[in-house]
Amino acid sequence: MTDKWNIKDNVKPKDLEGISNQQIDYHFETHYKGYVNKLNEIWEKLPNADRSKANQNYSEFRELKNEETFNYDGSLLHEYYFQALHKAESSVPESVKKELEASFGSYEKWVEDFKATGVAFRGWSLLVFDLNTGKLRNIGTDAHNNNGIWNAVLILALDVYEHAYYTDYGPKRAPYLDAFMKNVSWKHVEERLNKAKKMYEIFK
Repeated sequence: MTDKWNIKDNVKPKDLEGISNQQIDYHFETHYKGYVNKLNEIWEKLPNADRSKANQNYSEFRELKNEETFNYDGSLLHEYYFQALHKAESSVPESVKKELEASFGSYEKWVEDFKATGVAFRGWSLLVFDLNTGKLRNIGTDAHNNNGIWNAVLILALDVYEHAYYTDYGPKRAPYLDAFMKNVSWKHVEERLNKAKKMYEIFK
């Protein structure tokens, strides 16, 4: 049976502060749905790919497997990105602040590091919970399927590809980063963090 990824229209945010509905529409309808559609296309082709011709330099099977992770992660990261944006939930829970302080020294130092990661990389700034150590970490990636940490749970995803902000800010990334932070759904972050901590208790 072929896998099928369903587009999650219910995660599309609206009426954010500093991120226009038009920007979200372009991002959601073109980029996010594009990754989902390509992932489904790849999953349709994979069962019939000729595995006997697999080759590390080039083969249909290699290309499908490589692009599977790119489009799979592209679909996932965009869903986490959109889920984490909500205008009405801007207060940081004390439980989240406590965890950020334990891993980064303070909430402010985490924000500084998270934004700097968003400037330093071409694709994503990601807050993850490292199940190997029980610590929160910021990691950056230039592409969806690069630079990840094994056994890490994604807590907060910040898309810094140009398509995430060019409609509103042109080439200016800094004001977009500020706008993103104003719209973080900390309730969503808290829920994901609590689940990750439970996983860590089982994992360690």
